[in-house]
Amino acid sequence: MDLKKTDDAVMRRVHAINQRVKYGKDNNLYFYNQAIEELRGGAKVLVNGREMGMYASYGYLGLLGHERIGAAAKAAIDEYGTGTHGVRSLAGTLTIHYELEETIAEFKNAEAAITYSSGYATNLTVVSTLMGRGDYVLSDKYNHASIVDGCLMSGAEFRRFRHNDMADLEKRLEEVPPDRSKLVIADSVFSMDGDIIDLPAVVKLCKKYGAWLMIDEAHSIGVLGATGRGIEEHFGLEDVIDIKMGTLSKTIPSVGGYVAAKKEIISYLRHASRAYIFSAALPPAQAAAANEAFKVILDEPWRIEKLNQNTQQFINGLKSLGFDTMLTETAIVPVFCGSDDSAFLLTRAAQNKDVFVLPVVSPAVPEGSARLRATVTAAHETEEIDYAMEVIGKAGKEIGII
Repeated sequence: MDLKKTDDAVMRRVHAINQRVKYGKDNNLYFYNQAIEELRGGAKVLVNGREMGMYASYGYLGLLGHERIGAAAKAAIDEYGTGTHGVRSLAGTLTIHYELEETIAEFKNAEAAITYSSGYATNLTVVSTLMGRGDYVLSDKYNHASIVDGCLMSGAEFRRFRHNDMADLEKRLEEVPPDRSKLVIADSVFSMDGDIIDLPAVVKLCKKYGAWLMIDEAHSIGVLGATGRGIEEHFGLEDVIDIKMGTLSKTIPSVGGYVAAKKEIISYLRHASRAYIFSAALPPAQAAAANEAFKVILDEPWRIEKLNQNTQQFINGLKSLGFDTMLTETAIVPVFCGSDDSAFLLTRAAQNKDVFVLPVVSPAVPEGSARLRATVTAAHETEEIDYAMEVIGKAGKEIGII
């Protein structure tokens, strides 16, 4: 096919995105896919030959590069090699996979756990395996794209409720015929806004209407709760979530996703979920790294305390400068910019002063609500956060955001 002569819907979409990318690059306003050349301990990285403070990482506890985790990964390579040559159901399961799943189950106070090759694949396959035609899935409007895609792929009736709005959720639940299976699903910490789902209220409604509950803890493991176990610990609740989903690529410095639940649910997913049956197993080093990371979280509680201190410093400091940090309560700190151009300009000004932040613009967020999605970690020092806020504040005034 000659792409130059093709003028159909596919190529119109291709051209629209490429034109947007070209505009950004031509005007020095394109900041995506930048290569990090080197990790320099703590919260500093080398990008384009310059040392920069990292404020776009999801490594909330600063575990990337941890000696114990690296040693576990290296030992796994020595023992098992670099891959598995297969899917979990056939020749791809190693003892380290079961060790990791046992560690996750214990960490999440669940009977069992299952791991997948990515967090995206986890949501996609788990929702679409549990739910089907004739069922109902009720999803928070701000849920991650992987949840939305899993809901759509399931073939179930897909209903969204207004963000963290319990009255609207109850209205949606009332609309479901009583004889139909229903699943309520939400992020624990919302990835664009940094706020927390009202778990006690959601649990109450699920019990009232007989709904299953699935919570995505991608951004709450290691962040919420006194020991970092997540949203149930944060609210002082015990084993109230039916499907406890999380990732192994944010606080946990590896790759993959998991679900923790009752044994019969996990057994069902092992034998019915396509992303488990037809995807290659986690590489040994990544499984071992994740396994050790959960143990480090429990052994080093100071990291959670430091993260909480840094989070409050960053949020309160930005607010005092006049920025709108939206709904955040966590280490995800949106810096509201409004227009896409304002977000790009603020990003450029910050990176020019060696503060590595990134913009989130439409269509990832609604038009007119572009922002920096800045993050802090336990690896940041007080003076580093002060410098980042000074840079962002000065640039915000020059651009006219504050």
